[in-house]
Amino acid sequence: MNRPFTQSLKKSAPPKSPQRSPFGTPTAEEKKSEYPMRINKYLAHKGYATRKAADELITKGRVYVNDRIATLGDKITEKDTVEVRVNKRDVQKTLVYFAYNKPRSVITHSPQNEEKGITDMVPELTQKYGVFPVGRLDKDSHGLIILTNDGRITDRLLNPDKEHEKEYIVHTKEKLRPSFKEYIERGVNIEGYVTKPASVRMLGANSFSITITEGKKHQIRRMVVALFNEVVDLERIRVMNIRLNGLKMGGYRAIEGKDLEIFLKSLGL
Repeated sequence: MNRPFTQSLKKSAPPKSPQRSPFGTPTAEEKKSEYPMRINKYLAHKGYATRKAADELITKGRVYVNDRIATLGDKITEKDTVEVRVNKRDVQKTLVYFAYNKPRSVITHSPQNEEKGITDMVPELTQKYGVFPVGRLDKDSHGLIILTNDGRITDRLLNPDKEHEKEYIVHTKEKLRPSFKEYIERGVNIEGYVTKPASVRMLGANSFSITITEGKKHQIRRMVVALFNEVVDLERIRVMNIRLNGLKMGGYRAIEGKDLEIFLKSLGL
């Protein structure tokens, strides 16, 4: 019979056995702005699991707060001790990472009715590894999406404070104005929010590449509209050091070797 594996997510007393390992303490900024925090958000914030996966652990009775079994919706403070107690076989699952070229009309998350989602398009990866897409591309956009079963990378990759680069190729309906590059690079006011500075290369009269470090909903489309134009095609070609590199539409490849090493190191893993 497997003994439970216990991982402490907050430093309290010194570990009582080699199986218990501290995960870290909240920073002063976290304490000020985040607490009290829902338990699933805390687990995601600490890089242990996505919020959905955290809810599953809580439902299974694997999460403890101050030696009490946590329940869905629990809120914790910086003084609480949080532990995840799972079987060793659960901890030792194979972590996988794939680059996927999302076609147009495929939904990244939560497809409705007859819509197709990414996980429907790669059932072999979903069934074998339990992968999920990290981040979003809207229905009319296409290009690179990272698929993984590693819940640790979600916040590390998507948090705008981390400023990880994402690069896109954009085609517009009208010719781009001479001042377009200058204005979009320094930040655009989209409905009261000014976007962070971006890097732009002009590719033609109606096309450009743009590298951004944030990901507001429909951000690039809204930026272009704010500058009196309209996007007719948007393709993501890079996330950090991971590139499409000729990956066919609807295809995927494993991220491994040096690419994976650089990717994980940049995420602090």
